[in-house]
Amino acid sequence: MRVYRFALALSFVAVFGATPGVFADTFTFRADRMSGTRALGREVTILAGNAEVHADNMLLRANRIEISGDNNQFIDSIGDVWGMETERNIVFRADRIRYDRDRRIARLEGNATLEDRENEVVAKGNFIEFDEETEITVLQISVRLFQDDMVSRAEHAIYRRTEQLLDLSGFPVVFRGDDEFRADRIRVDLETNDVIMEGAVSGTIRN
Repeated sequence: MRVYRFALALSFVAVFGATPGVFADTFTFRADRMSGTRALGREVTILAGNAEVHADNMLLRANRIEISGDNNQFIDSIGDVWGMETERNIVFRADRIRYDRDRRIARLEGNATLEDRENEVVAKGNFIEFDEETEITVLQISVRLFQDDMVSRAEHAIYRRTEQLLDLSGFPVVFRGDDEFRADRIRVDLETNDVIMEGAVSGTIRN
């Protein structure tokens, strides 16, 4: 296996044309194979086979990773993707993860999972968007969120990590132990386990 690994300030600048100092953090990569094109307006580098990129606070591993954009702004990881936001100890798994280094936004597609280890929250959906700066996660399609004995389901959800709030819509239901809550919209306080419901409210509480 041939491994490529360069630091941003060294060989990586020459290979990818990055401007030193644009991103202060280290950018490293490795893979079994590397190829690319420097066609004007479409500079793309492709890492294939055990590909790994560590960019800023984001570590990504996948079968294939494409790096493109000015100063290597976009990282597109495809196939059995595993990632980690190292500063917050958040782990990602998905069929595909697109990461924008400039906006600090990660988009997870297909069988996507976000695991917030610090707050013991696991969220799943077909599409997940995590914003590093606001610490807000948007989840869509077959959303499920797990914490302790609470399970929340909906078609759309917003997880506000800083406030530890979860907003659910699209046929939301919350199971808390043996209790069940349904409504048009549900807000869950993940610190207190309080459930606030609006519109067509129903539920079952078992003592």
